[in-house]
Order: sequence, then C-alpha cells, then structure tokens
Amino acid sequence: QVQLVESGGGLVQAGGSLRLSCVASGSIFSIKVTGWSRQTPGKQRELVASITSGGRTIYADSVKGRFTISRDNTENTVYLQMNSLKPEDTAVYYCRASILGGDYWGQGTQVTVSS
Repeated sequence: QVQLVESGGGLVQAGGSLRLSCVASGSIFSIKVTGWSRQTPGKQRELVASITSGGRTIYADSVKGRFTISRDNTENTVYLQMNSLKPEDTAVYYCRASILGGDYWGQGTQVTVSS
C-alpha cells in the first residue's frame, strides 16, 4: 500500500508560478514511477509529467519548458514546479505512484490560473 498526499494548489494569475508537492508513505520502496496528471470536467485525466526511481523524466508537450518534476528521496516527496502558468493549465492535479501491482492516486489539488 502507498499513500499519497498532495499540496500546493491554489489560485494564481497567468504568468505566475506554483509548486505542487506529493508526499508518499507506506511501501515507498516499491514505487517505480511517480507522476502528476491533471483533469478538467468532462475530459480524461492526462499525464503532465513523471519521474522514474532512476530519475528519468517525461513531460507532456503542453508543459515542456514550463514545468519541472523533481524528487527528494530523503523527504519521500515529489515536486512539480509550474512556471509561466496559463489559463489552460487550470485543472485538478493528481499525484500518481506506480508499482508492479498497479497505481495509487492522491486526492488531488486544485490549480486555477486566471487570465
């Protein structure tokens, strides 16, 4: 079992920045990939960024150059630094941890970018 708790969402003006945090607990040694996905009403959840246990990162084209995913193994935390935010980045952001047996999700944190 893995538990994930996200924080850091909020309201920001276009062009601003936010940093999301995801703290993992439980069987963290089994986590292979940690990532952030986002979802808006009526749309499917989409991958934003992910980082493997070895540090390899993947980003959605829409956030490349603006978002950075990183991890602090000493704090069991994965961060998503979001810069140059746009109104279309508005969504609920979810942290996901992937293990061999499946995925675990956090409760989500709302990010709202005003124009």
